[in-house]
Amino acid sequence: MLEGKKVSKNFGGLKALRNVDFRLEKGEILGLVGPNGSGKTTLFNVITGVYKPDGGVITYKGKEISGRPSPQIAKMGIGRTFQIVKPFLNMTFRQNVAVPCVCRMAAIGDLSEACQEADQWLAFCRLEKKKDVMVRDATYAECKRLEMARVLALKPEVVLFDELLAGLNPTEVDEALVLLRRIREELGITIFMIEHVMRAVMNVAERVMVLNYGEKIAEGQPKEIVSDPIVIESYLGAKYA
Repeated sequence: MLEGKKVSKNFGGLKALRNVDFRLEKGEILGLVGPNGSGKTTLFNVITGVYKPDGGVITYKGKEISGRPSPQIAKMGIGRTFQIVKPFLNMTFRQNVAVPCVCRMAAIGDLSEACQEADQWLAFCRLEKKKDVMVRDATYAECKRLEMARVLALKPEVVLFDELLAGLNPTEVDEALVLLRRIREELGITIFMIEHVMRAVMNVAERVMVLNYGEKIAEGQPKEIVSDPIVIESYLGAKYA
């Protein structure tokens, strides 16, 4: 579905990504973990066209997308969320989700169709009661679910979730995991997720990839990753030994 070979990205003398290989199979959930500053978000930014890679090739369904602009990549079927949510605070939940609906639809005549579809995505993300509420009055957890609704409104085939669970309490994490499973199982969307909540990664990911200092240091099933001495030393810490 999505593949990268020897993907590299430099910022001056800093090598943020060094010859990173990855693959994302159709229908799976792939976890991406590693210490802060290891290159995880940089990889997502390179995949989605925020940055152009300085080396390597990225393909999506067999077509090279390396260096293409973000809007083109989104229209091809790759959506993403961001670590820091930035909804339109002075718009309602419905209006926020209608924006990507309009972006996806060609030459829409009026907003009624986009708003109707927005209501469907809000309901999927358990936000139907908030549709007419201004987002500036939302809780942090609601903004996280709104971020999910907005990316789903693009109708992607692949979604890259960047620390979706950060800042959520245990109950909110469990609710988000239920939504993640529904996104894969009911909508057939393939998921690539950056996450520090290892309980979540262990529960939903079929495979896990680990970055450290811009290099891939491990890849495998979750149980293999949490018992890997290199991963324990560089990221997980002694409690996982």
